[in-house]
Amino acid sequence: MSPLPSGDTIEQAVRLSGRAPSLHNSQPWHWVFDGATLHLFSVRERILPATDASGRQLLISCGLALGHLRAALAAAGWQIRVAYFPNPTRHDHLAAVTFEPSRIVTDADLDRAAAIEIRYTDRLPFTAPDGWRDFEPVLPVIVDPLDAVVTVLPPEARSELAHASRLTAAVRRYDSGYQAELQWWAGHSLAAEGIPPTARLSAEERERVEVNRVLPAAAGEPRRTEIDDDRSVVVVVSSGDSLVELVRCGEALSTILLECTVAGYATCPLTHVTELPRSRAIIRGLTGRDEQPQVLVRIGSVPTSEQRQPRTPRLPLAQILEVTAPATSTAE
Repeated sequence: MSPLPSGDTIEQAVRLSGRAPSLHNSQPWHWVFDGATLHLFSVRERILPATDASGRQLLISCGLALGHLRAALAAAGWQIRVAYFPNPTRHDHLAAVTFEPSRIVTDADLDRAAAIEIRYTDRLPFTAPDGWRDFEPVLPVIVDPLDAVVTVLPPEARSELAHASRLTAAVRRYDSGYQAELQWWAGHSLAAEGIPPTARLSAEERERVEVNRVLPAAAGEPRRTEIDDDRSVVVVVSSGDSLVELVRCGEALSTILLECTVAGYATCPLTHVTELPRSRAIIRGLTGRDEQPQVLVRIGSVPTSEQRQPRTPRLPLAQILEVTAPATSTAE
């Protein structure tokens, strides 16, 4: 007999996968469970054509959801096998996931799954990450080099990073299509998608974070006023630009974000400086790698006494999971 996860386990894993970050919280994923295999599809209607014309970030976002699913199932005692793009006639069919029982569930598995509920994108300024010297060597170990490569940028790269960020903002300021998308996804409240005001920066807060996407400013009293300037460490996640490489890059990014959360760090993924050729070239020059920079991540510490920020809403399970047959055991 070859057992399968229960229907409840599948639902819980998919729900947790939906906590993955995505471009402007667009959540461009859809899962279909046929009773034996869990299929991941991209939702083309959720692509942002002015911001992500090639669909590169859509694929990375879906890879993040796949990585979160893997972490959730590992904690429940299941390993997964992934067939990428199993249907050559359907580029929206990103993955077919099958299951096998794990030999053991480690504390690391449990910690990573628990981090899914805690992690959120924090755009406010950070202090330098506590204990970074001990954590930095962990990064190359937790990421499969076939999925992505990670470059920790030195402090002296900060001025070039800020230049790339300003350059992107200056070009985008006159891009009416981009600005319209930004206002739609981040300029007003949506029930379960988009970027809510609590997750955006005020004009004053924005001045203290040099490397950040310029979103519509939020109102309210300035937060973290004890931090004059952002002192985060910035890492670059790079990979190839093929369809499979982008999905796998998203899986690697999922691992990085969850492990940083387990370590007690705050994180903020950044993609604006990889969206335009000129700023992307600046970042690639800083890494010195042949692979293309896909996502940057700010990593840092925040005051322990700070109130927990509200989680950004997500689409309900019924909108991201379709079950066409119940889970059953199959005989070989």
